Amino acid sequence: MLPDIQTRRPLGRTTFVVGPLCIGTAPLGDMPDAYSVRVSEAQALVTLRAAFASPIDFFDTSNNYGDGRAERRIGIVLQEIGGLGAARVLATKADRDMTTGDFSGDRMKRSIEESLQRLGLDRLQFAYIHDPEHSTFENITSRGGALEAMQDLQRQGVIGGLGISGGPIDMLIRYVETGAFDAVETHNRFTLLNRSAQPLLDVCAARGVAVINAAPYGSGLLAKGPDAFARYAYQDAPAPLVDRARRLQTLCREHDVPLAAAALQFSMRDPRVTSTVIGMTRPERVTQTIELATTPIPDALWPALETVGHDMDDPEANRWTT
Repeated sequence: MLPDIQTRRPLGRTTFVVGPLCIGTAPLGDMPDAYSVRVSEAQALVTLRAAFASPIDFFDTSNNYGDGRAERRIGIVLQEIGGLGAARVLATKADRDMTTGDFSGDRMKRSIEESLQRLGLDRLQFAYIHDPEHSTFENITSRGGALEAMQDLQRQGVIGGLGISGGPIDMLIRYVETGAFDAVETHNRFTLLNRSAQPLLDVCAARGVAVINAAPYGSGLLAKGPDAFARYAYQDAPAPLVDRARRLQTLCREHDVPLAAAALQFSMRDPRVTSTVIGMTRPERVTQTIELATTPIPDALWPALETVGHDMDDPEANRWTT
């Protein structure tokens, strides 16, 4: 059965509903170290205009994407089109100070203030605490800490829904189990090659917490192909992983299916996943993503892909960023 990109699902316990596709704007902040590509402001703006004109109604950004460039560029386009409108949902992330490492409650408030200014908004529909692996659970949940500060902003109506976004799965489960969060964003850990987020998805399904699955292509390996882009999770992919990706690609070709379509629909077809975040760098990627999301995939391909295996050492110490 083909995924329906028009289906809307609740964003956790919030009143927001979102589609199964989400535009990821990290590459539009011009982050070549992570994405191996430069994105000028002109290119970012034309891509964002195409994204906001598309059927995709969910957008993901962060305070620290390109030192704020992603948010500033979104703000320019929002001003052009007269704001988000009633149907769109924009989520951003509150970040530590990237120079000092400050992850305090006061820093979270400043981060949200910076995001509001860049985006040209007076409130945020949804905000995550971003990359909590750069602090400790005790610090973030302490009195006056990051979580309390974000909850205060939520009570004041400055932000709507509250989420947690990061890397290590055991850490994210611990935060979800506090009951404080409407959604969790995981990245690079629920793909055709890596299923280490499975326990997190199960916990969230049991608790009614939305799962936002980012980087279904492993930051490019499963989109461009292992021979064109042998990188996974923003770093060079180890040889065994590249070999598995080649085997996946061969199976997809035997069924006349693009590897990228299988990688994207793998995430979209799981009922535990509320929405899947796909990074964009060019306007044509918007239409291409919709085409990949609606490409017919024979039922026989899915069990064939499972034969390749998906166990993978997950070096949490690398602290991959979303």
